[in-house]
Amino acid sequence: MSLADELLADLEEIAEEGDIEDDAENKENGEGLDEGQEDLMDLDAIDTDSIRSIAKLSDSQQLKRVLEQIDFYTANPRQEEIHGPVEADPEYQLIVEANNVAVEIDHEIHIIHKFIRDHYSVRFPELDSLVLNPIDYMQTVKLVGNDLGVTNVDAELKEILPAASVMVISVTASTTQGKRIDDEDMEKVTEACDMGLRLNEAKFRIYEYVESRMAFIAPNLTYVIGPSIAAKLMGVAGGLTALSKMPSCNVLLLGAQRRVLAGFSSMTAISHIGFVVETDLVQNTSPDLRTKAARLVAGKCTLAARVDSFHESPTGSIGMSLRQEMEKKLNKLQEPPPVKQVKPLPRPDPSIRKKRGGRRVRRMKDKYAITEMRRQANRMTFGEVEDDPYQTEMGFNVGNVGKSGSGKVRAAVVDSKTQATISKRLQRKIEKQQQVYGGRSTVRGRETSGTASSVAFTPLQGLEIINPQAAEKRIQEANAKYFSNFGGFDKVKKGKEAVKQT
Repeated sequence: MSLADELLADLEEIAEEGDIEDDAENKENGEGLDEGQEDLMDLDAIDTDSIRSIAKLSDSQQLKRVLEQIDFYTANPRQEEIHGPVEADPEYQLIVEANNVAVEIDHEIHIIHKFIRDHYSVRFPELDSLVLNPIDYMQTVKLVGNDLGVTNVDAELKEILPAASVMVISVTASTTQGKRIDDEDMEKVTEACDMGLRLNEAKFRIYEYVESRMAFIAPNLTYVIGPSIAAKLMGVAGGLTALSKMPSCNVLLLGAQRRVLAGFSSMTAISHIGFVVETDLVQNTSPDLRTKAARLVAGKCTLAARVDSFHESPTGSIGMSLRQEMEKKLNKLQEPPPVKQVKPLPRPDPSIRKKRGGRRVRRMKDKYAITEMRRQANRMTFGEVEDDPYQTEMGFNVGNVGKSGSGKVRAAVVDSKTQATISKRLQRKIEKQQQVYGGRSTVRGRETSGTASSVAFTPLQGLEIINPQAAEKRIQEANAKYFSNFGGFDKVKKGKEAVKQT
């Protein structure tokens, strides 16, 4: 989009916002039209090829009057203090107006830069991407001119641009695809460059004056962040009163611009921070703490601006105390951590201390003493055959735990209500699996071992068929004879004779 198209779009927006009456008489006579409508009617009369028809601030009466008043107050400085509201003081009004004019100058410089770029891109289209700053771009265009004699002005360009940029410009100028422009167009470009540089000089004059008077208008704010940053903040905010009404989060963003990093990483770039980051307190802080330092400075700026707006502390003592407080906090944040002291081990005591008893020691012994259950598990009953007397099975034995007469520990009583039960169908299935078919035999009998046989080797006859259950039967008869509950004595001696009992 060219400069004419942008101007046409701006005028169309102005016409849409205003209340335009479609009156034929007003259109013919030109009466009752506001400034935006008059600009819209005179659009065809604007010469977009002339910089003076687009950028009119350089020749305006407002800029001339502001510069004259700045020269007057610079030659005749005031010594008395401000009485009453600060907005009623004429010098303060000049400072506010000068700040507003400085903002308009920045806008005008961007318009001039757009004009120069549109016309000079025919001759050197790559220069726009090599030099991003508008003022540097104007100075470079004015020095290089139409012949692209970069080598002739190499020394002068190095005063404006870095040596690496000058070398890139010289190489690009030798291989550019641009065409030579007319002398008339080149004169317009040179005139635009001169106008932009004059406006830049006027802006610096305004900043110098405002900085010199900041100690008189806002002494506390000047002590906190310095005169130059204070002047920029007041200019962008619209005055000291407007700055004092802003919260610190908004003061932090005053003057923030989108920076072009030219393809480099944005990890180290501080975003969403304006003029506050340019103060010496923030710049002297380590990079990882600059965001926190900028927030701290923005908060103190708001407090200092409110003090200055009510004409408190004209000597700037509150601003000095605020700055000392900030320096103390930032130094505390940046100081290294304390060195960890290496503590040696205590000297060993060769003497043997007496260990006293008591309730605490008894509790400790009871805590780790053997329990009664473990004591019963380690105990065996004399004269009672255990489940595994020969220890052929490697199993866990609980000793006397759960046996009758085992002492204090008794087996747990199983409640029939809570005992696990199985269904009748499952009981029948288990009985069917345990059922033995084919009758009893020497092998299937439960009383005999599975290895018992009816064939035996004897020293008399060799192989002999015997009954394996004969020995067990004799044992049962002997037990019934001698150990029966109803059996008596076979022989009773009376004197020397033995009488058989019937």
